[in-house]
Amino acid sequence: MIIGTAGHIDHGKTSLVKALTGVDTDRLKEEKERGITVDLGFAYQTLPDGEVLGFVDVPGHEKLVRNMLAGATGIDHVLLVVAADDGPMPQTREHLAIVDLLGLRQGVVALTKCDLVTPARLAAAEAEVRALLAGSGLAGAPVVPVSSVSGQGLAELKALLQQAAGTPTDRAAPGQFRLAVDRVFTLAGIGTVVTGTAVAGRVVPGDRLTVSPAGLPVRVRSVHAQNRQAAQGQAGQRLALALAGVERAQVRRGDWIVADALHAPTQRVDVRLQVLAGEARPLAHWTPVHLHLGAEAVGGRVVVLEGEAIAPGRDARAQLQLERPIAALRGDRFILRDQSAQRTLGGGTVIDAFPPDTRRRRDQRLAALAALELPTPARALAAALAQQPPTGIDARRFATLWNLAAAEWRQVLDAVPHRVMADGTRELLFAPAQIERYGDAAAAQLRAHHQKKPDSPGLTQEQLQRAVRDKPAGTVFALLLKELVRTGALKRNGPHLSLAGHDASLQGADRQLWERLKPWLDEGGMHPPRLSEMLLRDRGLRRDQVLRLMERLQRMGNVHAVGAEYFIQTTHLLALAVQAWELAQADPNRRLNVKELRDRTGISRHLSVPLVEYFDQIGLTRRDEVGRHFRRDPRQVFEG
Repeated sequence: MIIGTAGHIDHGKTSLVKALTGVDTDRLKEEKERGITVDLGFAYQTLPDGEVLGFVDVPGHEKLVRNMLAGATGIDHVLLVVAADDGPMPQTREHLAIVDLLGLRQGVVALTKCDLVTPARLAAAEAEVRALLAGSGLAGAPVVPVSSVSGQGLAELKALLQQAAGTPTDRAAPGQFRLAVDRVFTLAGIGTVVTGTAVAGRVVPGDRLTVSPAGLPVRVRSVHAQNRQAAQGQAGQRLALALAGVERAQVRRGDWIVADALHAPTQRVDVRLQVLAGEARPLAHWTPVHLHLGAEAVGGRVVVLEGEAIAPGRDARAQLQLERPIAALRGDRFILRDQSAQRTLGGGTVIDAFPPDTRRRRDQRLAALAALELPTPARALAAALAQQPPTGIDARRFATLWNLAAAEWRQVLDAVPHRVMADGTRELLFAPAQIERYGDAAAAQLRAHHQKKPDSPGLTQEQLQRAVRDKPAGTVFALLLKELVRTGALKRNGPHLSLAGHDASLQGADRQLWERLKPWLDEGGMHPPRLSEMLLRDRGLRRDQVLRLMERLQRMGNVHAVGAEYFIQTTHLLALAVQAWELAQADPNRRLNVKELRDRTGISRHLSVPLVEYFDQIGLTRRDEVGRHFRRDPRQVFEG
């Protein structure tokens, strides 16, 4: 168990820790000279059952609250120290407010210096403390009068702390390893050492981890847990990790040592933000603040997501936009102080560490945050999928946000009905009903198109995407169509998509005319005759008659009108497109050179120019300031 002190300057926190453990946590020269705690101090006490209590002694001076907050991460039990002669003072109240905002509910109050006051003053001080605790997370906590000089009350205080140490906590919950770094130093023969409280997971020597947010890979040489050499460290313990692969100057207080999968720096976090009731005015939109999360301290601004300001004593959702990236995950507690870092404004909990930077105040986004606030990942995922977001839910990001190991994530997926769409390296999750709705919408558009133009082979992907109003993001829609083709709901004919049962064919006079023209196109192959040449070959043909037929064949996907004079069958156009693709892939800038295409294929200049313009027209290529580039492999467009 980790016990953290809290309280006003010169109320005897360090002396009390020394009386309990025998360790003087003031280790700096300045602390010795001034007689006050300037930075974090640490001490340990071994209990009769062999368990070890860890003490984090924090500064009480108002200018050193930043250091106090660096030590507050991972505390299980609060040791609130109040001097009997002074009673509660400004930093007593501020530290208690911070304890509340950090969600700490277990603690004890040590009423120090009781040997220096009369019984009446001691009783009055105890009444002041109990009144202060009323309404806080520590309401009803034991209040023990103690003296670090005479030893009065120390046995009772030790007994209470030992009793608390035997109370089960959820700190050893599953998850991947995270440690908030509060000290970094170098030891001769060992190298770089970091200390901090592990807030999740386990670590053993040999583990490969990451320093986040910098992204530096490290290997754990050795582990000290609760001030002892250990075979492993786990959540809820103060750890010292000797690291290989990193220099002392590359790690700082505020960094995190995490499992590789948890390295996900962010410069925006969506939060549930509570403003202290004692604030004189509401916390307004775009207020500059200092964020304290883990041992990190970074400037930023508050973006209020609900309303224009957050009133004192109230909470609301907000986004914190930060000056630089940090490491954070859902559920992390934080404190906000004012721009000058002189006053605590409030605090709260991270909801989403990877929020969008746009449309953040829309109802759909607020509903997504409400889902993430649910207490379990399975419930959160089910609620998020029920909202049917058009871009789906990024599976890896969701698992990272909740710090779910592979086995835990599989349990969540097993418990929540979903459909998966693979987008490259990403897996996107959708509600089954959402995918069915998208599929039904695509099928309805194709059905209407077939009824209107029964001789058409269907719609291209781009045409279908424009026609469907209720659809996901473009990349997801492409994945959906691919899945519908795979399952047989749709079929692909070259670049066209149609319903599985649709079959476009020529009838009557059109069929007879095509039988007259097709041999000429077959013979030409990649070098088709011009329309004018075909009309000269057969004086019985009329231009308008041939054009109507070619338009119908083009709708069927059999031929492609390339410019005004050329009609190329799909198989031959694909052959030309593949050769053009190969030339572009071989170019250092991935550009398609038209002259090289003519040289390779032997086509004429009259055909090459309209050919590449047709590639642009159907979305196979695009032109920019550098040249013409392929947007996709032509085989994906023309082959079923």
